[in-house]
Amino acid sequence: MSCFVSALSSSNQERSYFLKWMRMNLDNLSRKSLSSLREQYKENCQQLLENKEEIIQLDQQISNSSLGIEHFLCEMGQLYETAVLLPENEESRLQMLHLPWLCAELMLDGFPLELVDGDASNIPLRWVSDVLQYLDSLLQPNNKIMVVTVLGVQSTGKSTLLNTMFGVQFAVSSGRCTRGAFMQLIKVTEEIKKELGCDFLVIIDTEGLKSPELAKLDESHEHDNELATLVVGLSDITIINIAMENSTEMKDILQIVVHAFLRMKEIGKKPKCQFVHQNVADVSAHDKNMRDRKLLLEQLNEMTEAAAKMENKEEYKLFTDVMEYNPETCNWYIPGLWHGNPPMAPVNAGYSEAVYDLKKNMIDVIGKCKHKTPGNNISEFLEWTRSLWNAVKYENFIFSFRNSLVADAYMRLCTEFHKWDWSFKKDMHSWLTVAEIRVSNFEIIKLKSDKSDLKDLLCNLKQEAVAKLDALEKTTMENLSKYFEQTEGHVYLVEKYKEDFVSSVKSLRRETESSLRTQLEATVEIRRAKNNMNNIKKTFTDTMEKKVLGLLEDLRKNNSSKCDTHITDEQLDRFFDQIWQKTINELLFTGLNQRNIFDLVFRQLRENMKQKGSSVAEQLMTVKLKDQGREEFKITKDVFYKRWIKRMTNNNSAVDLQKLADNIIQTCSQFVLDKTARHSDYHDTYIQEILHIIDDRLMSNKNIGSDEFELSLKLHICGMSAREFQHMHDCFIKDNDPHRCLDQFKDKYRNDFKDLFHDRDQCQRKAEEFTTLCLMPAVETFIYSSLGPDIVDKMLQGKNAFQFSTRAFFQYTLLKQLLNEDNFEQYVKYISSYECFVKVWILDRITEQFSNGQEVSELEECHLRIITKEILEAVKMAQNETNEDGIKGFIQCICRKLGQKLIIPKDALETVMILNNASQEPFARWLIQFVNEMEQTLKEQLKKVNIQGKLSKLKMKPQDELFKRVFGCGKQCPFCKAPCEAGGEAHTDHFASVHRPQGLGSYRKISSKTLVTNICSTNVQSEKHFICFQTNYKRHPYKKYREIFPDWHIPADASIQASDYWKYVLARFNSKFAEEYNARPADIPLTWKFITKQQAENSLKESFSIK
Repeated sequence: MSCFVSALSSSNQERSYFLKWMRMNLDNLSRKSLSSLREQYKENCQQLLENKEEIIQLDQQISNSSLGIEHFLCEMGQLYETAVLLPENEESRLQMLHLPWLCAELMLDGFPLELVDGDASNIPLRWVSDVLQYLDSLLQPNNKIMVVTVLGVQSTGKSTLLNTMFGVQFAVSSGRCTRGAFMQLIKVTEEIKKELGCDFLVIIDTEGLKSPELAKLDESHEHDNELATLVVGLSDITIINIAMENSTEMKDILQIVVHAFLRMKEIGKKPKCQFVHQNVADVSAHDKNMRDRKLLLEQLNEMTEAAAKMENKEEYKLFTDVMEYNPETCNWYIPGLWHGNPPMAPVNAGYSEAVYDLKKNMIDVIGKCKHKTPGNNISEFLEWTRSLWNAVKYENFIFSFRNSLVADAYMRLCTEFHKWDWSFKKDMHSWLTVAEIRVSNFEIIKLKSDKSDLKDLLCNLKQEAVAKLDALEKTTMENLSKYFEQTEGHVYLVEKYKEDFVSSVKSLRRETESSLRTQLEATVEIRRAKNNMNNIKKTFTDTMEKKVLGLLEDLRKNNSSKCDTHITDEQLDRFFDQIWQKTINELLFTGLNQRNIFDLVFRQLRENMKQKGSSVAEQLMTVKLKDQGREEFKITKDVFYKRWIKRMTNNNSAVDLQKLADNIIQTCSQFVLDKTARHSDYHDTYIQEILHIIDDRLMSNKNIGSDEFELSLKLHICGMSAREFQHMHDCFIKDNDPHRCLDQFKDKYRNDFKDLFHDRDQCQRKAEEFTTLCLMPAVETFIYSSLGPDIVDKMLQGKNAFQFSTRAFFQYTLLKQLLNEDNFEQYVKYISSYECFVKVWILDRITEQFSNGQEVSELEECHLRIITKEILEAVKMAQNETNEDGIKGFIQCICRKLGQKLIIPKDALETVMILNNASQEPFARWLIQFVNEMEQTLKEQLKKVNIQGKLSKLKMKPQDELFKRVFGCGKQCPFCKAPCEAGGEAHTDHFASVHRPQGLGSYRKISSKTLVTNICSTNVQSEKHFICFQTNYKRHPYKKYREIFPDWHIPADASIQASDYWKYVLARFNSKFAEEYNARPADIPLTWKFITKQQAENSLKESFSIK
């Protein structure tokens, strides 16, 4: 080998001569050895039973005598693989480091690289990887390659077919029984590079399928399946070489090939296939072979159905379900290479012509491939090879995300989908904000000629909402379709998930439409109630205004008749107080009727539970809602699990149910807090939304709680909510009491009365009042309505972009922080109270990013500048319009201009316009000045509010939007509690990239109660059993876990070990987890105890493909 390597290190010309002569000499040696061995083999076969052992030995000797240059190159690879295991500074290692470079140069010279070592049935990954990396460095960066492979029975001419088609030199003749697969690189000429969409073709030749010699050497069937699956997975086009004279072998080959294609279908790879029928006597008439093609398709369908049953994918019935196959264009008939029997027979010219036609068709097929499955570069091909080989070794083809290219493609899709999802939500939030402003300002901005009412406005808004949703849904669907049409990013690998994301778009639209309808109806109803209240208050304010104006007229008359008498301000105050009190005594204050919110909530609860049967109805008859929700909710026996009341011995079940109840209560409590913070009136849609939240959560855990548990939980939450809503309603009635509102503006009436009596100019004061009482609170509301989406955008940019881009990357961020903090209690919260943990974590990140105030101040000032500019423009536009109603008309005109931006408080507006004799032009000048001053005042006020205070005032809560983005469906693995990472909201299967040792999810051995160290992927392939409340505490095989948990998809793969991260965590906190779960500590493998924190972090990066 030393001489061989030395010769390869010589100049290109010397190396070429050396390899050519060496090949010829090795062929001669092989012929001499094989000739005598075959004679001995023939003699021994005549007495098969007596010479059985000798025949086996002769088989092995014949195989060993098949020596070629490829064996020396393979030996180079083995030397290199051994050398790299030595210490870095070891001389023997350093001497071997140039070997991959030599092999890469040989590939460029046209020599094949052994991809699969047939003797060992293994890919020397380190050797192949380094050779391909050196090859990549020798070529221009990002060269695209397309892969063509051939499969078939040995000695049926597939190597000859490739040599003839592409002008390569795969090893033929010498009677070799070479096992494995070889790849060769072919440079694409500039003339057809654009047509093919690649720079190089990689040709992979396989040998030994269904080889009689190999079948005697060992169990070759498994090897054939592995080899076929690997090369089909690597290829863009697969040539299936079939010898027509042997139907039995053809059937065996088809079975292997169909199985491989089915596996590739499951992981997203869709290679094209071309069936080549060799040694066909008559290929002149294509129609004559129609029957053969029909028979082949029938066999392919049979094989597909059989393979689908083996893979538990019985939805595939036909070969065309798995592959794009057209019997008319995917079958080629080629005559034999020889006329008669070689070596004296002449070469058949028809063979080359038929192969040339096949080659032209192959070029067309490759050209079409570039649109759907664009070629990989060498680095991507290498990464795909690594992942695919691991799948082949462990027969794991179902869970495709262990393949890094598939995982990367899926993460890219999720990232893009999250962008579209957020754009959809943000647009609808902006629309809803404007819609609510229109409802709130309806009476202000409505023209006198407009006869419509709030009911008409609600109908119009619903129609506008549907149109807006239609447009956004269409845009999102178009974005999704365009994404799957692109050629970059290996999109074709995740094609099968497209329908999940289509369903997610439709689900998003349905949920948003339902939410919008509910919010619009509630907004209109509350506005109607406020309008009724405002009408009552306006009656009182109009009466008070008449009385004050009457007093003013009387005083002026008396003052003019007594010229020598001057009325002082003290006298005016006394006169005003007298008429004020007299008017108050005369008015009959009839505010809004106070409602019993408990009765309204209870009515909604009864309606919600009416389908639950007589037992629930009887309990509702005896319960008092006012007594509910006062104390902490605790699980008791009478509200426990379906059918499991007698099995209360399992504490974990009770703990799980308690955690479910606590999470639901927390979510509903936050909903109530958000509603009550608005200081509006109660509406039935509030409790309907709460009951909907509870129903959704319980439906997701439908196997857990009984009807009694559901009723108890709803009573607790409804009682708690009704208490808060009753307080909110009472405060609303109190705050809008007409008497109280009049008293609130008494001093303002007094000042207006004095100004009018003394004929003072009111322009400055009225402009200041309009700015302070009307514009400033409206502007502040506008800023807080706009700030929520801005904070979300900021959190999705910069340093946080990675954390919130996908659910998998979010998981990585959480787990890395937990590792750095090294806090057991935090791990328990993460595993046991995942939802609560995530919400707190997100809120902490927002608070942390905006704690200095500068970033959020910039956002606020931006909105403040925009709205200030619009107010000033509205004032100028109102100045240019003629207002017959004087100053009142002028103010109303300004309000109409701002009617879709600001919610003007109607109470304050009415008080500004009564007793107002200001002139329009000076009022406008003062108003402009005060608006500019307001901008500075609000800027200073907003800076004084900390981030927690700002978040409490926002209509769109950034923490909630980010939570929905990264939390997903919220499902956790039923065994180890790993959270689901599937993208979109409407996915059909839950999955997790990395499952944990099940002991972390409180699972323990049935007999010893010891926490288990196995992970789910191992158990679902084993003969082990599990018990839980879903199985009625009966033993159930892990292999049939989907009978109990049909929505979860856990790969059956014994090769997947618990990552070093979770090994480290369980080993470090073993005793504490046992104490927390009331179990015995796990039997930790010794190697786990030596895992370092750095190794755990590196494992985490590997698990989530973080580079």
